[in-house]
Amino acid sequence: MPVLASHRKPRTKVRTTTPAVGFTTAALASVTLLSTQSATAAPAEPKPAIEDVQNKVDELYRQAGSATQQYNRAKSASTAQRTKVDTLLSDVAKRTEKINEARRELGAYAAEQYRTGGIAPTATFFLADDPQAYFDQSRLMSRSTERQQKAVDDFRTQQAAASKRRAEAVQSLEKLTETQTALRSSKQNVQTKLTEARSLLSRLTAEEKARLAELERKKEAEAKEKAERLAARQAAEAKEREAAEKKAREEAAKESGGGSGSGSGSGTGTSPGTGTGTGTGAGGSYAAKAEKVLAFARAQIGKPYVWGAAGPSSYDCSGLTQAAWREAGVTLPRTTWDQVEVGTRVATSDLQPGDLVFFYDDISHVGIYKGDGMMIHAPKPGANVREESIYYMPIYGSVRPA
Repeated sequence: MPVLASHRKPRTKVRTTTPAVGFTTAALASVTLLSTQSATAAPAEPKPAIEDVQNKVDELYRQAGSATQQYNRAKSASTAQRTKVDTLLSDVAKRTEKINEARRELGAYAAEQYRTGGIAPTATFFLADDPQAYFDQSRLMSRSTERQQKAVDDFRTQQAAASKRRAEAVQSLEKLTETQTALRSSKQNVQTKLTEARSLLSRLTAEEKARLAELERKKEAEAKEKAERLAARQAAEAKEREAAEKKAREEAAKESGGGSGSGSGSGTGTSPGTGTGTGTGAGGSYAAKAEKVLAFARAQIGKPYVWGAAGPSSYDCSGLTQAAWREAGVTLPRTTWDQVEVGTRVATSDLQPGDLVFFYDDISHVGIYKGDGMMIHAPKPGANVREESIYYMPIYGSVRPA
């Protein structure tokens, strides 16, 4: 028995040790497996570079600008269609009243005929006391019948006209519904783009926002430098033109005046100054209009950009240009896409104050040229009407509206 007891004890000891080792091994295996899974898991998506964020935000604002023009176009169409519908409905109401008047007149004739009854003409002749009285009555009845027939014809005419106008009103209402649907769709598109842009900006850290602001300042400085180069080039060209015109005037004066002509040539030298002004009478007229446009635009500086707005407390880009040129007595369409078709196309190097400068391939932005490569425009959501270089955005083209 002692031998057996001695034999059992070591076996019990082995049994208690083995499970412990197995548990530790399993635990280690689990840890290793978890570590391996963590190591092989997909890494977090890297944060975009601040330059990429800037490009993305700019693109979203551009898309929002394009959607704003779609909204403006749909809104203008909806307003025009609503006016047409109201006019048609008013006309239908007037024609309905005329139909009712014709109907009342016909009713009066019908009642009168019912009261008098219908007698054959031969019977009327024989029953008459006097043949002349019969003929007089016959002529009277004939005129009465003509009036009745005219009343019937008027009724039919009014009925047909009212039916036609009513059909036009129905078609116009259907078109109005379509434009209002397009209006809601464009509005939703603008809001979606702006929400995405704000979301991107809201995720930036303070350091990233500072870096973004620095990139913006650099972009503005580069655009301003280009504007200054354009201004210098335009000034040099203007000086060359003035010198060439002066030389031409002096030569003309010499040819026409001879020796004494020199003396009067110098006198003519002053008169050409006014001569140039008169020579460009159309240009002078445009300059006067442009001054009114720019005076209005300057007065709006500091007012907020609001998409779809056309003043007086806020503007989008084409709303500002439309309101400014209205001050000069020129009516522009509502959208950039339609404004670019108005007036005369001009090259960037030939820009004059008051000209409209359009931007991006989709023509989704516009500003008013003020000279020296600068413009006044309503830039984008979150910004105010301000002066800026025309080179801040890619130029599509320019027009002279009047």
